[in-house]
Amino acid sequence: MSRSSSRSPWPLRVDDVLLREASEVDIERMLSFRNDPSVNRFMIRTSVEPETFRQEWLAVPTSDTDFSCVAEVAGHVVAMGFLEVVDGVGQPGMPKRTDGLIGYIVAPGSAGRGVGSDLARGLLCAAFDHLALRRVTASCNADNPASARVLEKAGMRREQHGVEDSWHAELGWVDGYQYAMLAREWHAMNSGERASV
Repeated sequence: MSRSSSRSPWPLRVDDVLLREASEVDIERMLSFRNDPSVNRFMIRTSVEPETFRQEWLAVPTSDTDFSCVAEVAGHVVAMGFLEVVDGVGQPGMPKRTDGLIGYIVAPGSAGRGVGSDLARGLLCAAFDHLALRRVTASCNADNPASARVLEKAGMRREQHGVEDSWHAELGWVDGYQYAMLAREWHAMNSGERASV
């Protein structure tokens, strides 16, 4: 059973990047760059098993909390974006599913062309304008300045610098950054401009 189309934020266009649900025909292309060592160098899971990857993506349309998508430019899949709806942190009685976590993976040939920043903006637009979330966070490795730039260009604020908070196979213990944005910050920043459906 798939979620209703009114619940899905996709499709959504940000400049030249179209964000849409992944189809089965996209999976081989996505897998080709997901398991590319130059792409996943800073990821916790440095590679994925193809069948597990396939099943995870095919399950997205039936999920109430996973709104992951692909990004395409001129008809070609160039990135994948992750948007998960989660509970915030608080005492009993706290509202549920108010927050979001975002992430992205950009194919090597499309890196450095603004795709990541447009994708991040699209994920924030989906989270705040369509899903009406309260707060969104994203994390990146401090030794990955390109990823930090993506989040900053999308308007997110760096909230945390975790000192030696994760293990990297090549670099040892490395620092991480956490970025965040509130709905009111998003709406203030974008009061005259919206991504299009």
